[in-house]
Amino acid sequence: MTERPVLLPYADPAFVADPFPLYRQLREDGPVRRAVIAGGLEAWVVTRYEDGLAALSDSRLSSDVRDASDTRLLQQLPGTERESMLGNMLRSDPPDHTRLRRLVSKAFTAHRVAGLRPRIQAVTDGLLDGIVAAGRADLVEDFALPLPVTVISELLGVPVDDRHDFQRWTDRMIMRGAQPPDPAVVNEAWQHMRGYVGDLIRAKRADPGEDLLSGLITARDQEQRLTEDELIAMVFLLLAAGYITTVNLIAGGIAMLLAHPAQLDRLRSDPGLLPGAIEEFLRYDGPVSPGIARFAREDLDIAGVRIPRGATVLIASAIADRDPARFPDADRLDITRRDNTHLAFGHGIHYCLGAPLARLEGQIAIGTALDRLPGLALAVPPEEIRWRPGGLRGPLNLPVTFSPDRG
Repeated sequence: MTERPVLLPYADPAFVADPFPLYRQLREDGPVRRAVIAGGLEAWVVTRYEDGLAALSDSRLSSDVRDASDTRLLQQLPGTERESMLGNMLRSDPPDHTRLRRLVSKAFTAHRVAGLRPRIQAVTDGLLDGIVAAGRADLVEDFALPLPVTVISELLGVPVDDRHDFQRWTDRMIMRGAQPPDPAVVNEAWQHMRGYVGDLIRAKRADPGEDLLSGLITARDQEQRLTEDELIAMVFLLLAAGYITTVNLIAGGIAMLLAHPAQLDRLRSDPGLLPGAIEEFLRYDGPVSPGIARFAREDLDIAGVRIPRGATVLIASAIADRDPARFPDADRLDITRRDNTHLAFGHGIHYCLGAPLARLEGQIAIGTALDRLPGLALAVPPEEIRWRPGGLRGPLNLPVTFSPDRG
């Protein structure tokens, strides 16, 4: 391919709010397009469903950023103690990925997650109890954010009161826009997070419990199945990935319903549609956008396009999940859609470990909010909703009004 790379204009608020017209054009232009993505990096973007599905299982594509020829990718990570951030499941390949995933997979099985339902429901009800009398709220700050933060914190054994700190540090490390992140800001945030995680580990070593973090420390100290850097990276990954995409799913799902009132009415009248609605939210406008980065271990072809060794390959699930060759009427939100095997959680060995938990939290949160917040409506014009600028997608604020419950 010789054409100039397409710029994804993250400096343009209109694109950040609605990237799908440009995504559609990329898909129509070809199955693989060179593009400048968030942070000013260049990638080969895989735009169509079948190609993306195959690429997610292609062992020639690595998850380890150290396989990338573009050194700026490493430079966007903390410069100090970089190994402590790289040694996690998302950035590793077999055999390390297999070993690391096995250590935490039992905590996220469908059966184990189903056992969390009463607690998730209780947290959801408690958060809504705090807003129902007011008749207005920001459903990100007051609801969609604290719910998954509380759940993952309790699962790991982390003090929930610390959520504001690790949320702030995480945002500074992962927020992406048109320009590369400031290395000084990223380094400072990581140093704070690294210190915080280190303190947590020391506290759990001194007083272990039945939580997941205590189990990981045992795997590190007694069974030698983790290095110290891998333990730190695992805790960071579970804290960050354990909440931010679910925040986007909950807040984004509610935002989609408010933008499609007929779908909202349909779901209110038939709550049994909720599991399928969650899948449609994930397909139509999921929490990861444009998609999932991989790095070519060798020269290879994708859909007839030659990809050079070391190139960044962006498997664009957000674009592929609206591929009309796979999903009829793909640009229409349809909570009754049946055949909905989207790529929002990935595919293959890196399929999202937390998918059962995210689905359950999304169902409980959105279903309960619709039940307890009658007359739910945006409190501001849609254009005043701010969206995450790149990599992860979801509303940063969601001011709403509803009929207050006077008790």
